[in-house]
Amino acid sequence: MSYQKKHDLKNEPNSVKLKYMKLGYHYLVSNTMYLFLVPLTTALAHLSVEDFINFFNHLIANYLIFVILFIVLTIILATLYFMSRPREVYLLNFACYKPDPTQMCSTETFMKKSELSGNFTEESLAFQKKILERSGYGDDTYVSKSLLEVPMNLSFEEARKEAEMVMFGVIDELLVKTGVKCKDIGILVVNSSMFNPTPSLSAVVVNRYKLRGNILSYSLGGMGCSAGLISIDLAKQLLEVQPNSYALVVSMESLTLNWYCGNNRSMLITNCLFRMGAAAIFLSNRSFDRHRSKYQLIHTLRTHKGADDNSYNCVYQKEDSTKNVGVALSKDLVTMAGEALKSNITTLGPLVLPMSEQILFLASLIGRKIFKMKIKQYVPDFKLAFEHFCIHAGGRAVLDELEKNLKLTKWNMEPSRMTLYRFGNTSSSSLWYELAYLEAKGRIKKGDRAWQIGFGSGFKCNSVVWRALRTIDPAKEKNNPWMDEIDEFPVHVP
Repeated sequence: MSYQKKHDLKNEPNSVKLKYMKLGYHYLVSNTMYLFLVPLTTALAHLSVEDFINFFNHLIANYLIFVILFIVLTIILATLYFMSRPREVYLLNFACYKPDPTQMCSTETFMKKSELSGNFTEESLAFQKKILERSGYGDDTYVSKSLLEVPMNLSFEEARKEAEMVMFGVIDELLVKTGVKCKDIGILVVNSSMFNPTPSLSAVVVNRYKLRGNILSYSLGGMGCSAGLISIDLAKQLLEVQPNSYALVVSMESLTLNWYCGNNRSMLITNCLFRMGAAAIFLSNRSFDRHRSKYQLIHTLRTHKGADDNSYNCVYQKEDSTKNVGVALSKDLVTMAGEALKSNITTLGPLVLPMSEQILFLASLIGRKIFKMKIKQYVPDFKLAFEHFCIHAGGRAVLDELEKNLKLTKWNMEPSRMTLYRFGNTSSSSLWYELAYLEAKGRIKKGDRAWQIGFGSGFKCNSVVWRALRTIDPAKEKNNPWMDEIDEFPVHVP
C-alpha cells in the first residue's frame, strides 16, 4: 500500500504536466483562426480610408458586372439559407411530478409489502433485498398507492387512476409555470412504455384539458426509458414544419400493472428499480418566446441497435414458467448500453466536440485502422463540449460504466446519482429530475450546454443537447421538486 502511494505521488507531476499540455493544445487549436487573423488585421491597419476608396473605385470601374453578379448571388444565397433553415426550437419550461409523502417507500417498507403479498419465496425476497441494498436508492423514493395497499390492488382501474394522477398533476404545474393557454397547444406527445389504455393517454389529456380539434397528438408505447428523448425529437420535427406552435411533451410510467408476481430473478429486478414519477415539457418555435425560454434545442440524435439479437433481447417482456408477466433484464444489459452509447457518440462527436478533440480522435482511428498500431482507442473528452451531463438514472451499474467510459468526474455524475438516490428510476422522466437538480443547485449559466443521454429497450440510446438561454436563478424557480431539500444534497451513497 505504501509503495502504491509513493508510486502515485511520483507520477503525479507528470499527470499534471500532461493535463496542462492537453489544455494548451486545446486552446491552440480552438483559436487557430484568430491567430491567422492577426497578420491580416495588422496589414489592414496600415491602409488608410483613401486606400479603401481607391480599391472599390477600381473594382467598379473595371469589374462592374462581376460586382453586381456577386452582390445578387450573395442576396439569393442568403435568402435561400434563411428560408430553408429549420425553425429554432425553444424549451419554454418543464415540470417534474413530486408525489405525496404518503407514497414514500423505504427499503423496509418495500420488503414488508413484498412479503405480505405472499407471491415470493424466501430466496426471492432475499434476492430483492440484496438488489435494493446495492441499488444506490435512498428511503424516500415513491411508488403508486396500489403497491402500498394490503393486499396490493393491481387492477386496470387503479392503473388508470395512477396515470391520470401523475399526468394531470405535472401538466397543471407546467401550465401555471408558463401561462400557456390550452387552446394554443398545437402538438401533444405522451410516452408511457408499459401502460397504454384505450382511449390512448394522449386522448386522455386532450379530453381533460379540452384541447383543440386539429391538435397533432401522439402516444408512444413500448419504447422503454429512452422514450422521453424520442418524444422530444418527434416534437422537434413537428415544430420545424408547423409555424408558431407550442408542443406539450409528457413522459411518465405506470407501476400498478407492471408489478411482477413471480420468482424469476431476471424479472424481479424491475420490481426493485422502478419508481413513480412524471415530467411535462413545453417546446415552442415562436421567435418571440426566445426571451422567456430557458433553453434552445441544439441537437437530437437517436441510435437503434435492434438489429442485433443480444441488444434486442436484453430488456424483454414475457411470461415466466408459471405464466406471470414481467420484464426480464439480461446480464448483458450494461454491455449493450455501452455498445449503444459508443455508436451514438461516434455520430454526435463531430457535431459537438471542439476541433482539437476531433483531430486526436481521427489520429487514433488512422493509427489503429490503417497503420495497425497497437494503441487504445482515443475517448474524446466530452467535458470540453458540455458543461452538464444528465445521464438516465437507470441503475447504479449503468452509471458506473458510463462514468468510467466517458471519463467523467464525480461532479459531472452528481445529478444522475442524486436523482437515483432521491427518486429512483422513474423511467423516461428521470432526465428531467436531473436537469431540475442542476437548476436547483444554481449551476445553469447562460450559454451552458447540457447533454441528456437516455437508454431504453430495443436497445436504444438517444441524445439531446440543450443550450441555456439565460442563467437560472434557483430563488425564482417555482415547484422545482428539489427546492425544499436541495441543501441536503449531495449525500454519500454507500
